[in-house]
Amino acid sequence: MTQPYSRGGLLAATGLGAAALAASPALTASHGGAQAAGRQMAMAQLDPQAREVVAEILAANTPPIPTLTPANARQLPTPSDAVLAVLASRHKPAPVEAVAVLSHRTLPGPGGQLLVRIYTPFGVGPFPVTVYFHGGGWVIANLDTYDASCRALCNAAGTIIVSVAYRQAPEHKFPAAADDAYAATQWVMANAAMMGGDPKRVAVAGESAGGNLAAVTTLMARDRGGKMPIYQVLVYPITNYDFSTPSYQEQASAVPLNKPLMMWFWQQYLRTPADGANPYASPLRAKSLRGLPAATVITDQFDPLRSEGEAYAARLRQAGVAVTATRYLGVMHEFFSMPAVLDKARQAIQEAAMGLRGAFARG
Repeated sequence: MTQPYSRGGLLAATGLGAAALAASPALTASHGGAQAAGRQMAMAQLDPQAREVVAEILAANTPPIPTLTPANARQLPTPSDAVLAVLASRHKPAPVEAVAVLSHRTLPGPGGQLLVRIYTPFGVGPFPVTVYFHGGGWVIANLDTYDASCRALCNAAGTIIVSVAYRQAPEHKFPAAADDAYAATQWVMANAAMMGGDPKRVAVAGESAGGNLAAVTTLMARDRGGKMPIYQVLVYPITNYDFSTPSYQEQASAVPLNKPLMMWFWQQYLRTPADGANPYASPLRAKSLRGLPAATVITDQFDPLRSEGEAYAARLRQAGVAVTATRYLGVMHEFFSMPAVLDKARQAIQEAAMGLRGAFARG
């Protein structure tokens, strides 16, 4: 059952505050009933497991992120906290998927030392390696927020995961995060053996802003003559500075990611709006995607980023790149990192792992 929630709670969750309520014709009293009805319809269309998570996100009743400073936004509960709340409601402990070894180290980056968390699977190496970039709009979230994704992918694909704590905006604006992602990947490809990895079998992966960084890393490798990862897993990636796509129109008020929040993320990340045309910020705008590695692209139904992720998959195909692309119905942005409570997250992780395993087998 959908939990009851107030209109104010909905506005908070979607990044809209009282000022927006007063200013937007779509949210005036004459239209409020229609918007509420649309909201209820969207909730009804969610997968029942996803609906539980969204209900917990709404129940947190947090201030809308676009009204906060980035420092305060980083202190808010995350979708992973909503997963814990769902588990608590089921009287189940929070599972932590075991890996063989968990370690940390620093590696050299263009702005100083970069912290990475290394997940090593069970078995005998050398293992393939996947350099992973977390989400959070280049602004919020951290290695812990996406720990579940890394653990699950490590075991499902039998790959070392190197999760990178790249520099975040607005303290470090574009292209800092992209430069860090590229530098970290190049370092891993040159030094994989020291962590029990195979330098000839290195892939990149990421979710949301991390999917953007994974895609951009391959573009940089091609353009700069660097070592090229053999595969890329792009999970609901940000690929274009454009708020006019069909999914932005359809999912403008989605939970947990919505149009006002994405506009805020881009505002924090870019130095000026002109940066949005740079392919290293918007990889969909690259003149050519030829020469990039094969990819798995995962999108979801209730997500403003759906259209640009699918457009990027189509552009890759047009450039002769082998692509597996799947839209998961009934789920929302961040679902991939929720295997503890979502069956579709487990399916998506297995799909990503299958793509990685195939690439690693081919070497």
